[in-house]
Amino acid sequence: MSRDQPEGTTTALDTAHDADAPFLELLARGADAEAYERPVLLARAGGLPAERIAALERAKLLALRVRAELEGRRRREAELSALFETAHDLAGLRDVDAVLRAIVQRARSLLGTDVAYLSLHDPARGDTYMRVTEGSVAARFQQLRLGMGEGLGGLVAQTARPYVTDDYFRDDRFRHTTAIDAGVRDEGLVAILGVPLALGQDVIGVLFAADRRARVFEREQIALLGSFAALAAAAIDTANLLTETRSALAGLERANEIIRDRSAVIERASDVHDRLAELVLRGGGVHDVAAAVSEVLDGTVAFTETAPARALEASRAEGHAVRHADDWIAAVAAGGELLGALVLRGHPGLDPVDQRTLERAAMVTSLLLLARRSAAEAEQRVRGELLDDLLDARDRDPRLLRERASRLRADLDATHVVLAARLDGTAPDAGQEADARRRLWSAASHLAATRHGLAAARDGGTVLLLPLDPGDTATDVARRTARHLGTAVHEAVTVGASAPVRDLTAHPDAVATGYEEGRRCLDALRLLGRSGDGAAAEDFGFLGLLLGGERDVTGFVDRTIGRVAAYDERRGTDLLRTLDAYFACGMSPARTKDELHVHVNTVAQRLERVGRLLGEDWHSPARALEIQLALRLRRLTLPAP
Repeated sequence: MSRDQPEGTTTALDTAHDADAPFLELLARGADAEAYERPVLLARAGGLPAERIAALERAKLLALRVRAELEGRRRREAELSALFETAHDLAGLRDVDAVLRAIVQRARSLLGTDVAYLSLHDPARGDTYMRVTEGSVAARFQQLRLGMGEGLGGLVAQTARPYVTDDYFRDDRFRHTTAIDAGVRDEGLVAILGVPLALGQDVIGVLFAADRRARVFEREQIALLGSFAALAAAAIDTANLLTETRSALAGLERANEIIRDRSAVIERASDVHDRLAELVLRGGGVHDVAAAVSEVLDGTVAFTETAPARALEASRAEGHAVRHADDWIAAVAAGGELLGALVLRGHPGLDPVDQRTLERAAMVTSLLLLARRSAAEAEQRVRGELLDDLLDARDRDPRLLRERASRLRADLDATHVVLAARLDGTAPDAGQEADARRRLWSAASHLAATRHGLAAARDGGTVLLLPLDPGDTATDVARRTARHLGTAVHEAVTVGASAPVRDLTAHPDAVATGYEEGRRCLDALRLLGRSGDGAAAEDFGFLGLLLGGERDVTGFVDRTIGRVAAYDERRGTDLLRTLDAYFACGMSPARTKDELHVHVNTVAQRLERVGRLLGEDWHSPARALEIQLALRLRRLTLPAP
């Protein structure tokens, strides 16, 4: 108040100052807009002058404008802060889903809406689908798909422009569909704002803010949601680029691994090629090939002639190595003949190139075997010629025969067995039969060479002259030879053997006689239905006398009752005479004791001793018949008294 102003009067300035005071206090404490009406109402209720009330009205309006400006600045500050935080999240992008969820959450918070959500374009189906929702409670709404032009979101995606409605169901600008309207109705939405997610000219989705009541979205709110949409589009683009980059890097890494593996494989294959070529050039054998491949494949590779039949046949038929349990088997074959197999043991997992390496080694092995066979065939022909001379040219000089045999590492002074071998399969035509016979001769010649014997083709089959090892019988040799030849040619081979022959050069007819005996045994086996088996004359008991060319009576008697005769000679007993009497008396111990004039217990004791010498089955009809025949032949061969 000025000094000249009369006391008790107020100026317009004082009135204005007094009017501003309550509103400044309201601004200071951030009161609600409704609180600004209170000073005016109190003034009117107190009957203050009109000038005072008018001043309060002006101050109120000014304060509300200031308040609105402050609110706008705070809102813009919050919006900028949210945009900055979102941009910061985008810069450190690790999980695109997390960034998109943050964008939707902040958009909902800043715009103050009940729901915010984001949909993305599906190029494969040509529509958009819900990707992120915030505040949604309806499952059907969360699974909505919007076709281009359908609903508000479809229109935004189609036109690449923002759209807003304060009442969705009363707005005819959008193409309403049953599915979309049902989802929106389930969620209870009324006011919806949608802005496009754009990358250049392409719309990749739509960002929405929505309320469950009528609402008018302001221009600033539309612009704010558009800013968030731009950040969301950038996040998606960055994530896609990162995904593509990671995928490209992973592809490059895989390519590098493949290149490294292929390089190692090529180097390994080259190493195998060099080693195998060197082996062939220096005349290495099949076991050298197996050893070289073992080193390269880092496993144990062996050549065998007895691999599992099914796997071996599969490998030969397919022309590839096949897996058998934890092993790999590659057939070694030449033409139609199976020579054996290379087996990689304990190696269940095999690289295709390593598999081809094993197959290549099997091929090289077959070539080596064929080369060896070519050399062996020349030797086999020489062996066959020598055996032919032993069979046919009985007047040859024994000394020359012995020298020829020595060069072939065969000993004509050793005990041998003559074997007649023949295939039992019936070939469909003459050509296949001739091929089968050649394979039999080849297999027999190979066996003869490894056993230091001789072999030749004869009478549609093969004849072999093999040394008899200590402890073996002619039957053992015949059966073993039948099995070996049958396995080699994959057909049943029947083998008949002679009795052991000795001093071949001193007895020119021994080989020919033995061959005839072996043939008779072979024919007997086939007549008895024992094709594919092997046997000697001794296996047929007394029938062997009929089969034997020289009728080896002494040998038959010795094999049948020789142990009893030897016991009598050593002990001075009468076991043979007791046997004669026993059979003559109809195998009756009571009548036998009368014939021998001894006690029946003595007969029983002697027969018990015979059983221990001849075996428990000596009473059987077949054995009894042979024993009786041997007893009679012995009496016939004994000198007259």
